[in-house]
Amino acid sequence: MPDTVTKRLINTMSDQVVTRFAPSPTGFLHIGGARTALFNWLYARGRGGKFLLRIEDTDRERSTPEATAAILQGMEWLGLDHDGEVISQFEGADRHAEVAHQLLAEGKAYKCFSTQDEISAFREQAREEGKSTLFQSPWRDADPASHPDLPFVVRIKAPKEGSTVIRDQVQGDVTIRNDQLDDMVLLRSDGTPVYMLAVVVDDHDMGVTHVIRGDDHLNNAARQMMIYEAMGWDVPVWAHIPLIHGPDGKKLSKRHGALGAQEYQAMGYPAAGMRNYLARLGWSHGDDEFFTDEQAREWFDLDGIGKSPARFDLKKLENLCGQHIAISNDAALQKEITGYLAAADLPALTETQSGDLVRAMYCLKDRARTFPELLEKAHFVLTSRPIDPDEKAKKALDSVSDGILKELTPQLQNVSWTRSELEEALNSFAEAKGLKFGKLAGPLRAALAGRAVTPSVFDMMLVLGREESLARLSDAAT
Repeated sequence: MPDTVTKRLINTMSDQVVTRFAPSPTGFLHIGGARTALFNWLYARGRGGKFLLRIEDTDRERSTPEATAAILQGMEWLGLDHDGEVISQFEGADRHAEVAHQLLAEGKAYKCFSTQDEISAFREQAREEGKSTLFQSPWRDADPASHPDLPFVVRIKAPKEGSTVIRDQVQGDVTIRNDQLDDMVLLRSDGTPVYMLAVVVDDHDMGVTHVIRGDDHLNNAARQMMIYEAMGWDVPVWAHIPLIHGPDGKKLSKRHGALGAQEYQAMGYPAAGMRNYLARLGWSHGDDEFFTDEQAREWFDLDGIGKSPARFDLKKLENLCGQHIAISNDAALQKEITGYLAAADLPALTETQSGDLVRAMYCLKDRARTFPELLEKAHFVLTSRPIDPDEKAKKALDSVSDGILKELTPQLQNVSWTRSELEEALNSFAEAKGLKFGKLAGPLRAALAGRAVTPSVFDMMLVLGREESLARLSDAAT
């Protein structure tokens, strides 16, 4: 006969997949949490399932509305849409307590009147005697008639013999001896439920079929399974994913750079590139590095997740982001750039600038890895006369180049404003002057954009148009 976990694995083959992301609202959306959310989103979306969002706000002292808003904003930026309303764990406290009282009534849990001093004394004595410090409550099998009129906690009766097997889709089978499990507290002495109980009740009530989370929760699975088994509930499929490390192999922290998802938005990384990179961070599909959202949803599976911690590599992120910028829709890029400017607290583009940016996008996006790089290349179309050249551009506008521009500008007056005509006119001029085109391109870049590094001269002239291009050349030649 298959056990409960095996039956759960069999049943979910025909059931609708339901995953969840359950962050604590005590700060920003950590990049590791963003990857966990992404894995859950990909798994559900790729199977026509549901992806749910639960805010685990039972810690009232640390949970803040601002942190909840930051998590929601981070997920919105990443494009990780969830099904249904956002669920508050705190609001389900009565339901969580109800389950504990049911277990109490069924004799699967008990009232424990031991004080903290008594528990500490038990552990100290156990240490001195070289025994396990796992607390053994004297109230586990006590006659209710002997219960004092004192504060108590409610503890679950943990199995004493045998072992618990966590059948994990990433870590493999993990076996824990039941004598290593304590009689976990379900309700505190004030009657409030503990986090471990709330998680199980919420996951069951939400119909969660697959729990995909960080491997720092792996040990929690064995304790949570006690509640599933005691209630006769199906155990979800477990998938505990390794944490993200920095390039030095240590747990990702502030010393490695930005930790919050929104920080990466404010630095100008495109969401599609971030999704691609985070998906690839700890999961693989053959040797594929670059892929679209559609491919990721189609390919993603739990057996592609590695057991070892992934290392965050900023250069790989930038490389993938550059590839995504290159293939993105121009209007969609402009919209995302608007979001980037707001996140970075930078001035918004005017309506005219936004339109000009979209027109110029074809010659901007091929080699830009981030939005700041793209906007720097777009300086020529976002700025206005008089052009204020930077230091490098000023060096290209010497007396010799002034003379060249003064002679060139009238010759462009009657040129048809097409790429082929402009290329022919400028190359012919350079040849007549005995110049390589590169010697002519420097002053032209400086005059048209005020920068030394720009899109091609021809692209800039086509985007700016005849009138604006000639006006800028005339300005630079005076």
